[in-house]
Amino acid sequence: MSETTVAVVGSGPVGSAYARVLLESDPGIRVVMFEAGPQLTAIPGESVRNIADPDEKARAREMSQGPQAGAFRESLGLPAGVVVEGMFTARQGTHLLDFGGEGSAHAPTFPAAAAATNVGGQGAHWTCAIPRPHGSEKVSFIPDDEWDDLIGVAEGLLHAKSAAFADSAVGEAIRSLLDEEFGAELPEGRGVGTLPVAGDPQPDGSMRWTGADVVLGPLIDPASPLSERFELRDLTLVRSVEHDGPRVTGVTIEDLRTRETSFFAADAVVVAGDAFRSPQLLWASGIRPRALGRYLTEHPVVISTVALDGDRMSRFATEEDLAAELERRSHNPADPVAAVNRIPFSEPGHPFSLQVMYAEQPPFPLDPSHPAAGNKWGYVNMGYGMRKQPRVDDGVTFSDDEVDYRGFPNMTIEYALTEAEEAEISAATERLRRAGEALGTFIAEPRLMPNGSSLHYMGTMRMGPADDGTSVADAWSHVWGFDNLVVGGNGLIPTANTVNPTLMSVAIAVRGARRLASELSAATAEAVR
Repeated sequence: MSETTVAVVGSGPVGSAYARVLLESDPGIRVVMFEAGPQLTAIPGESVRNIADPDEKARAREMSQGPQAGAFRESLGLPAGVVVEGMFTARQGTHLLDFGGEGSAHAPTFPAAAAATNVGGQGAHWTCAIPRPHGSEKVSFIPDDEWDDLIGVAEGLLHAKSAAFADSAVGEAIRSLLDEEFGAELPEGRGVGTLPVAGDPQPDGSMRWTGADVVLGPLIDPASPLSERFELRDLTLVRSVEHDGPRVTGVTIEDLRTRETSFFAADAVVVAGDAFRSPQLLWASGIRPRALGRYLTEHPVVISTVALDGDRMSRFATEEDLAAELERRSHNPADPVAAVNRIPFSEPGHPFSLQVMYAEQPPFPLDPSHPAAGNKWGYVNMGYGMRKQPRVDDGVTFSDDEVDYRGFPNMTIEYALTEAEEAEISAATERLRRAGEALGTFIAEPRLMPNGSSLHYMGTMRMGPADDGTSVADAWSHVWGFDNLVVGGNGLIPTANTVNPTLMSVAIAVRGARRLASELSAATAEAVR
């Protein structure tokens, strides 16, 4: 039987979901995955949160920081001169798009926009939060029964846990205090609860957090026959998607180790990078649907940190409970998260999402003289995520006259919050203050983070039910006008939502991969007739 080759651009959870579903669907398919960044861990795509050694973890994070990768810049094939000395990254493991050096993007209204360049993508660094979208957050043109199936498959790929840390008495006490404050206002089934996460509980009470390695599963297991049809090439930059009329023919790639450029032929191409660099690649390839890069959304985020009040916590948890929690935590001090709770999105009364992370230490150093320093009951880092209504005015454009540090058409991001967002931000800030006062004392007052801080960038390759100029891809993630070009990632999400997007994007990828596998199988059958 002749093999059908699929090129997957991007090695994050979505690209990995495409590879997994395609290979499990058809024994005649071969997948080659291309990743511009390096492999950070011995297991391809593993979450760096699972690395216990702090020096090793710091090294892995620095390697993924692209043009701001310090001593590891050369391992990414990037000349040292592309970064201004002293520039910072938005979050450990990521690099700012607008970093201020030569070849930097232009994002004055979206300054915290950041990316990760490594095997596993953001899946090597994410918080692993995977709540299900609800109500208007869901994609309206995917039938509910099919959507439920897709979400279930995605949860399986990500190793979803709906009640992580539910046995934590400290976490339960936090939920009880929040329920006293908010419970009567919230609809049934959408009240205070645990935050679903992606990972596997360990015997010592810690979590092994999910990365792209978990999604790839048997594809990176040498004992599995599926691994024989899968290849992952790191430090390989896809320069262009080549096409002839309505069909793509493959990709032009650059080996960042040798700087050699070559053509890789493929029967189909899946572009599954992030919400900025995927549309950039399409633009550079001459694939330019009218909506490409437009309708950018994220979650505006209001955050705070609270020192838990011992008297209030003691109403629901004992000193023995706290001691047991700290003993459990002592087995894995490298992972700061001990319990994760939430108040989910619901309409119309709570059109935002609250996440509450318990930790023994605050996320920033406190002066020893601060009254909350060394707080026995610990701290919570809390954040409300709000909706951004999609607008064609928000988005990224690409220059045909200026290139970025990699030689691609440079980006300019345009973005603004409107009265609709400002109203919900104000309402969520008031609720965040109520939550903090119910739990203890603020050591960091509620504050709106700079645009781009969420890292949840959506809409720039949005899917739609009709080719009317407001979407880039159809309902099965095929780029309009192309037979065998598929896109994946958070950029496809067309809705205003507050949910962490990874679960939703993997579910959409499962749908796209199933359709692509069916089409490739049909094409193969037709060819042999």
